[in-house]
Amino acid sequence: MTTQALTGLRVVDFTWVGVGPLLTKYLADFGAEVIRIESRTRPDSFRYAPPFVEGRSGVERGGQFLNLNTGKYHVTLNLDHVRGRELARRLIATADVVAENFSTHVMEQWQLTYDDLRRSSPGLVMISLSMAGRTGPHRHARGFGTILQAAAGLAHLTGWPDRPPSIPGVPYTDWTTPLFGLVALLAALDYRQRTGRGQYIDVSNLEVGVNCLETAILDYTVNNRTQARAGNEWMAGDLPGAAPHGVYRCHGTDRWCAIAVRNDREWRSLCSALGHPPWTREARFATALSRVRHRDELHALLEGWTSQLPAGEVMSRLQDAGIAAGVVQNAADLAQDPQLEHRGQAVWLDHPEVGTQRYDAPAVQLGASPAQLRPVPTMGQHNAYVFRELLGLSEVEYDGCLREGVFE
Repeated sequence: MTTQALTGLRVVDFTWVGVGPLLTKYLADFGAEVIRIESRTRPDSFRYAPPFVEGRSGVERGGQFLNLNTGKYHVTLNLDHVRGRELARRLIATADVVAENFSTHVMEQWQLTYDDLRRSSPGLVMISLSMAGRTGPHRHARGFGTILQAAAGLAHLTGWPDRPPSIPGVPYTDWTTPLFGLVALLAALDYRQRTGRGQYIDVSNLEVGVNCLETAILDYTVNNRTQARAGNEWMAGDLPGAAPHGVYRCHGTDRWCAIAVRNDREWRSLCSALGHPPWTREARFATALSRVRHRDELHALLEGWTSQLPAGEVMSRLQDAGIAAGVVQNAADLAQDPQLEHRGQAVWLDHPEVGTQRYDAPAVQLGASPAQLRPVPTMGQHNAYVFRELLGLSEVEYDGCLREGVFE
């Protein structure tokens, strides 16, 4: 088996829900020994979040939890118990990285903050992924991706001009924040390798969301203009000649194709691909500016053509003509996408509770040390390995902790 890029890196993982577990999943998939700590008394809420395998809920059956925890070790530890906190500190003393994404007060009440830990582990790298960061007037804010998308301005820009703001269908900050955090974490580990010194990484989900706004804040500060919802026409503001530009209905139930024509050359190519119907020669569509001015009529005429053809055929014809076009794929399409299959986007893994299921692989490939996904652990599966073998508890000590509820 190929040596993994992060083999030898030990991570103590206190994270839960989405943001933190996705970051540590990447570490585990590339070979790090990620030891996930969870309490049976307060299990990860994603264990009870749909979709559920075969439609049946259960602590080991939540699809979101399963997908975010490939390749990790799992222990149960009651951190409200003094002995549980002691074992956590002993485990951290053997680790390179600690990750957490609780609200600000949680690690403080357990005395597991970076300041608490670095005195005995000066080389420790710790990463916290919180709503708004660990400093500032809103450092105690709590919530999830829906709230963040509103606070970061993403909801304000999502939707149609004549309708209220809309929360995007996917909580983007949950899936983008781990990537920002991952870059910072790898940079901190490189720094430690060169200097021997660890450091604390403070990741603000809110600031990640703001980074995803593109030029909205710049537009306001420079032009005093507050960008507004524009439906599928958002790009037309940046590319005045982008027409037609949008998503067009195709033949079949709820089938669509996205099309973008950015200049006169591409417009001529589009007309040729359509077979030069009479309306393409009308004066109102002769220039980029006039096409933008008459975009509603243009959309309707173009959709008259797309609606007669399957979305895949629309895409193929236009791409062959040099036009940017792509099918609006749903989950069923993506599960059978030949490009994703070729790239190994998904891996099938076995699990004692839910059987063999499909899991997302990392979206990047390392030529010399590709990701190697391993099955998702069950709750507390590695208690004996971690506490007996790694920390050296005797059988008497281990059994005593069991009786006292330390492993709950």
